[in-house]
Amino acid sequence: MAQTAKRRRDYREYERISYGAYDGSAARQLEQGAEVEQPRPLVRPRKRAVSRPRIQVREAGSLSVFAAVGFLAVGVFSVLLLFSYIQLHNISEQVVSLRSEMTELQGQEAILRARYEQVYDLGAIEEAMLSTGRMVKPQNGQIIYIDLAEPDSVTIFGQEEAVGGAAGALQSVQSICKQVLEYFE
Repeated sequence: MAQTAKRRRDYREYERISYGAYDGSAARQLEQGAEVEQPRPLVRPRKRAVSRPRIQVREAGSLSVFAAVGFLAVGVFSVLLLFSYIQLHNISEQVVSLRSEMTELQGQEAILRARYEQVYDLGAIEEAMLSTGRMVKPQNGQIIYIDLAEPDSVTIFGQEEAVGGAAGALQSVQSICKQVLEYFE
C-alpha cells in the first residue's frame, strides 16, 4: 500500500506542469499559420573514387611436361573406364539371356524326367524277370529288417579312439611333428 501511495504522488507532480504552447493537436498549429520547420535534407557523404592499383601481369609461360602427361593420363584412364563399362553392360546382357535360357532348359528337364519315369514301369519289369526265371522272390530267411529306432553312430574301421588329458595332448603334438617331417621328406 505504501508503494501505491508513492506512485500517486509521482503522478500528481506531473499534473502541475503546464504544457504551454501545445494545445493537443499538431494539425491546429498548421491551420493557424504557425511556421513549420522544414525537414533538413539528408546529406550523404561523398564517395571517393576508387582507384585500383595497377597490377603487373606476367606473360603466359610454356606448358609444363608434367601437366601434359597428367592430362594425357586422365584422358587414357577415362577412355579405359568407358570401355570397361561397355564390357560390363555386355556381360550383364549375356547373364540375363543365359538365365532365361536356363529357365527354359529346366522346364524341358522336368518334362523329360516325367517321360523317363513313364517309360519304366517297375511292375512290368518285375513280371518279365520272374517269368524268365532270372529273378526270384526272396524267401523269409533272406529278408533282413533294419531297426532305425536306435540313435545313429558310426565307427570307422581302423581309426583309433581319441585319448584325453595330458596323454592326448602329447599324442597330438607327436602326430603334428610326424606330419611336418613327412611333408619335408
